[in-house]
Amino acid sequence: METTETFESLVRAEFAPKSTYLNTASNGLLPARTVAALHEAALLRAEGRPLTSLYEDVEASRAAYARLAGVPATRVAVGASVAAHSGVIAASLPAGAEVLTAEEDFTSVLNPFHVRGDLKVRAVPLERIAESVRPGTALVAVSAAQSADGRLADLPALREAAREHGARTYVDFSQSAGWLPMDADGDDFSAAVSFKWLLGPHGTAFLVVPEDFGGLTPLLAGWVAGEVPWDSCYGPVTELAHSARRFDLTHALFTFAGLRRSLDLIEELGVAAVHAHDVALADRFRAGLAALGHAPLPAPGSAIVSVPGLGGRQPDLSRAGIEVSDRAGNLRAAFHLYNTAADVDRLLDVLDG
Repeated sequence: METTETFESLVRAEFAPKSTYLNTASNGLLPARTVAALHEAALLRAEGRPLTSLYEDVEASRAAYARLAGVPATRVAVGASVAAHSGVIAASLPAGAEVLTAEEDFTSVLNPFHVRGDLKVRAVPLERIAESVRPGTALVAVSAAQSADGRLADLPALREAAREHGARTYVDFSQSAGWLPMDADGDDFSAAVSFKWLLGPHGTAFLVVPEDFGGLTPLLAGWVAGEVPWDSCYGPVTELAHSARRFDLTHALFTFAGLRRSLDLIEELGVAAVHAHDVALADRFRAGLAALGHAPLPAPGSAIVSVPGLGGRQPDLSRAGIEVSDRAGNLRAAFHLYNTAADVDRLLDVLDG
């Protein structure tokens, strides 16, 4: 476990934001080590050197994410987006299957099930999703932390209800992986993008599947999905990978060159320490808002705070050097490891001005 001093020194060595950056729910900042790795990867291409190390970065990133998720690396596939992973899961369901979702969840989790056109997609309030699983529910698809307001799904209750009724679970950890401890082993399927709380570049998303693949067909499989990829470049793939790698999409090599180092940093700091740091800042902001007479949307224990009626302040805040988001009229602030109490206080001071 990192001491407070070690945590702070590691963070100071990796980040030097030029703004008060409170917008990780949109994009995480890149650590210095990640920027250096991206630069080196670009030089490999520019100078015509072998790219062997970039393929090694893919597997190192897969293994690191597996450790964070609490699953074997053989259950982890890498692709381009949560939407693409959702699409593969949606394609596996029989016509007429019921998919239970949370109202106003992030589109990438929901839309692939809707565009099928022959599935019964039912949406309920997030707080009622566990109690809404019923006989005949085939799949429950939900974000662990809601993008719009940071509310956390009660995953233990949801998993229990799903087991009771024979439903499968699909959880999007995009807004929680990196600050909220994960237990992806408790879900049938899960996914997460790399460019938010995991501090990586854009261009990839992880997918966790069961050991038996959960009935998924690797519809998007190309040569990298072969058991021996370099022997699978021409003609149909005759032997798909025996692991979740059969669901891989062609790798965004530069992304993994950087992401490997970002995941290293998350592991060095420890998710428990990051969680404590992030939530303490969010709670400080909530307390400050109350003192100013503002009531954030309820999201206890979350690193994301959303405040009704203040979204219109976002342009002025940005001009003042404070980066937050406007989501449906709500001001959304997201606190991560590179933020400090001074950042919180500056945002409160400007809001009070």
